[in-house]
Amino acid sequence: MELVTLIIFLFVLAVLIIFFAVILRSSGRINDLAGKVGEMTGAREEILTLRKEMSDRLSDVAGTSRASNQVMADVQKDLGAMKEATKRVEELGKGLSDLQQILSPPKLRGNLGELFLEELLSQVLPGAYEMQHRFKTGDVVDAVIKAGNRFVPVDAKFPLENFKRVVESRTEDERLSCRKKFLSDVKKHVDDIAEKYILPDEGTYDFAMMYIPAENVYYESITRDEMPGEDKGIFPYAISRKVIPVSPNSFYAYLQVIALGLKGMTLEKSAQQVLQNLSRLEGDLKRFREDFEVLGRHLKDAQGKYSDGERRLGRIEDKLGSMEKPQLEQAESSKLKAES
Repeated sequence: MELVTLIIFLFVLAVLIIFFAVILRSSGRINDLAGKVGEMTGAREEILTLRKEMSDRLSDVAGTSRASNQVMADVQKDLGAMKEATKRVEELGKGLSDLQQILSPPKLRGNLGELFLEELLSQVLPGAYEMQHRFKTGDVVDAVIKAGNRFVPVDAKFPLENFKRVVESRTEDERLSCRKKFLSDVKKHVDDIAEKYILPDEGTYDFAMMYIPAENVYYESITRDEMPGEDKGIFPYAISRKVIPVSPNSFYAYLQVIALGLKGMTLEKSAQQVLQNLSRLEGDLKRFREDFEVLGRHLKDAQGKYSDGERRLGRIEDKLGSMEKPQLEQAESSKLKAES
C-alpha cells in the first residue's frame, strides 16, 4: 500500500515537474514573442517616420519642380521681352538713322529747331509769344517773347555739320581743327542774331536769345572749356554781342524767370489801376465833402432863418395879444354897466 502511494506520489511529482517545465518553456517563448512584437512595433514606427520623411521630401521636390518650371517660364518670358526690346532698339536705330537723314538738309534742321522752340514757348508762356516775327528790314526771327511794351527776339540755330565733324574726329589735331571751324560757325550765328534782330527802334529789348535745341551741341559750343589759344570763348563773345545762348534746359529756366517777371508786371499794372481808382475815389470823396459842407452851411443858414422866423413870430403874437386885451376889457366893462 505504501509502495502504491509512493508510486502515485512520484507519478504526480513527475507530472508536476513536466507541467512546470512546459510552463517555463512557454513563458520563455512568450517573452520572446513579446520582444519580437516590441521590435516589430519599433520597426513599424521607424517605417512610418521614414514614410513621412519621404512624403515631405516628395512635397519639397514637387515644390522645387513647380518653382523651377515657373523660373523657366519667367526666363522664357524675359527672353521674349528681350527679343521684343532688341527689335524695338533695332527699329529705333533705323528711326535715328532716318532722323539723321531728315536732319541733314539745313532747312529741315531749322524747321525742327523752330518746332522745339514753339513747343517750349507754348508750354511756359502761352499767349506771351509770337512766331515768325517780321521786322521792317524784311528779316524774320523765329520767335519773340512779349514782355511789357517790348519783346525779346529768339532765334533757333542748329550748327550740326561742323559739330558732327568734331564728334567724328579720330585724331586730336583733326578734332581741334574741326572744333575751330565749329566755333567759327557758332560765332557767325551770334553775329547774325545781333545784327538782324536786336532792333530797339522796332520795339525789341537790347538783347536777344540764341536757342540751340540740342544739349550736346550746346555743351560743345558753350559749356566746354575754351580751346588753347582762343582769345575769347563763345559764351563771353555772345554776351559781348548781347546774345544769350540757351539750351532746352537753360531756356526753360530763363522762361520761368520771364514768366515770373510777366506776373510781376501784371500785378504792377493791377496795382497802378487800383491806385488810379483810389485817386478817382479820393476826388469823388473830396467833391462830396465840398457839397456836404455847402449843404451844412445851407442847413445852418436855414436853421438861423428858422430861429429868426420863430422869434419874429413870437413878437408878432405878443403884439396881437397886447392889442386884443384892451378890447376885451372894454367889452366886459360895457357888459357889466348894461346889467346894472
